[in-house]
Amino acid sequence: MLVEKNVPLQPFNTFHIVAKAHALVRIASEQDLLAVLADPRLSALPKFVLGGGSNIVLTGDVKPLVLKVEIPGKRLLQDSGRHFIVEAGAGESWHDFVAWTLEQGYPGLENMAMIPGTVGASPVQNVGAYGVELQDRFDSLDAMDLQSGEIFTLNAAQCAFGYRDSVFKHASRSDGHQALGLKDRVLILRVRFALPKVWKPVLGYADIEKKMAADGVSSPDAQQIFDWICAIRRAKLPDPAVIGNAGSFFKNPTVSPEQCADIILRDPKVVHYLLADGSVKLAAGWLIDSCGWRGKSVGQAGVYEKQALVLVNRGSGSDGLGATGGEVMTLARAIQTSVYERFGLMLEPEPVVL
Repeated sequence: MLVEKNVPLQPFNTFHIVAKAHALVRIASEQDLLAVLADPRLSALPKFVLGGGSNIVLTGDVKPLVLKVEIPGKRLLQDSGRHFIVEAGAGESWHDFVAWTLEQGYPGLENMAMIPGTVGASPVQNVGAYGVELQDRFDSLDAMDLQSGEIFTLNAAQCAFGYRDSVFKHASRSDGHQALGLKDRVLILRVRFALPKVWKPVLGYADIEKKMAADGVSSPDAQQIFDWICAIRRAKLPDPAVIGNAGSFFKNPTVSPEQCADIILRDPKVVHYLLADGSVKLAAGWLIDSCGWRGKSVGQAGVYEKQALVLVNRGSGSDGLGATGGEVMTLARAIQTSVYERFGLMLEPEPVVL
């Protein structure tokens, strides 16, 4: 087991913010993690689990021991009759895994193509896009307790999935609420997905309908949807390899029909979607754009010109001149204030701030 000291984290966060880890250990297997927990010097340290770094904002050097998850592996675990149960190691690239499932003939994840990050991080955020969320395809996962070293399995109910939410984003509380909170307590090792053998396309989004009309395709297969989603996201979102960003920075707020009606009275053009439970989801990007933030900057942190929901690092960062985490969060708070003053809604950031 190698403990790396003063490790630059710029290559390990998609915002390309300059920061260092005081100490970092690469976790490529269960044995690597058990070795950390068996070392008395390391086991007592606070720990930070790092996947693809696509959902974090670093505001300074990271003092906890960084566990860089690099566990590999992709396989068909079981043909259950109704589903293909496929499993991936937590260190696998999410997009590469989605592409692999289609190559193997296991459709179902295609709407979530090109979401940055790793497979192990996907349940934490309950990632989703274009009408499909991880919880819709989730089977189970294996995780290790970072104190005891015990490995255990969780099903969907135990993960307590919500909109961009899960049990992994909440700490345990002593008052009986959220008693199963697992924030900072576990490291996800493997994730399994139940992909339907009787596949049906998930359509209904304007961008997809435009692609269907342009290509003259009324009944797309899974690969066609995958290709469309990739093209749509490339056109709207910056490539983190070129422009540092963490993807969608804010959650789309959910409001009651009465709240939505009140907002429509103030601005009839508000982009909104009726949900199955009767609530209404508003497009956070539209709210930000309507407040005039598209293209604006604070220092080297800016709002992306093509999609106001994305904050970007306008500097290269390679020489320390790029955006700092402080600039990103100053911009984020200014946007929150602006949206709240106009619409009475407080936008909630998606990334973890360190």
